[in-house]
Amino acid sequence: MKISLLILLLHYFAYAEAPKLFLLKDYTEQSDVRGWVMSEKLDGVRAYWDGEKLISRNGKVFTPPSSFTADFPPFTIDGELWSRRGGFEQVVSVINTKAAHEGWDALTMNVFELPSQRGGLFERLAVLENYLALHPTSRIKIVKQRVIKEQEEIKAYLEEVMAKGGEGLVLRNPLTPYYSGRTDDALKYKTFIDADCRVLSIIDGKGKLDGNMGALTCDYQGKVIKIGSGFSSQQRSSPPQIGSVISFKYYGLTHLGNPKYPIFLRVRSDAELNIMEQAR
Repeated sequence: MKISLLILLLHYFAYAEAPKLFLLKDYTEQSDVRGWVMSEKLDGVRAYWDGEKLISRNGKVFTPPSSFTADFPPFTIDGELWSRRGGFEQVVSVINTKAAHEGWDALTMNVFELPSQRGGLFERLAVLENYLALHPTSRIKIVKQRVIKEQEEIKAYLEEVMAKGGEGLVLRNPLTPYYSGRTDDALKYKTFIDADCRVLSIIDGKGKLDGNMGALTCDYQGKVIKIGSGFSSQQRSSPPQIGSVISFKYYGLTHLGNPKYPIFLRVRSDAELNIMEQAR
């Protein structure tokens, strides 16, 4: 079933070679990042402009209206298709179409990297700044970078971002030349960890939840875990189906290696699982 669906999607959407992008490791408070830069981690969809077309992290060619990319540069840029904080589902629904449509008007390309440029991060971003000075467009925004002078600034900025409904921070060494893959020079910082699991069973609710779902059991990396919080009243009356994949967040691991305090986030769509990025 999964294989046939994937084949169907591959025929439905155009694919290109997957771009070689830089990826993030997790930040720990033991990491000395003074002199680095930090920015808000946007909850959108990673996108790569190769100078001619807009491509997802795994090679899917997006189909925005020509007006959306009309003033994009002739060189590569890497960023996040984004609408607003908490708007991830909106972004996915907009980009997961074969035909261009006006829904793209709600999105912007938020750029944090120029893979083909030389020098440190600020030198690379300056190339795009100079281009936009001559070719202004509301479709492209450069992600603002804050210099970290003291470690304490990181937690304060994270609290500021989270209070506004943000997802977390990205911390980077601005002196590092562009690279692909994961290194210790680019880190993500969240108050929680998010992951996916597959629903195994539905546990009936008791007391005030009588007649509705009380919790789910899920397969997470070969472990059976129970998730009972984070659901709306509507989701409890119409719970995720057995076999579906859901996203949840947790706060570290127990001594047995199980996610601590797991909280439901959302149901993963087939489009997200088979086309969109597996890890943001």
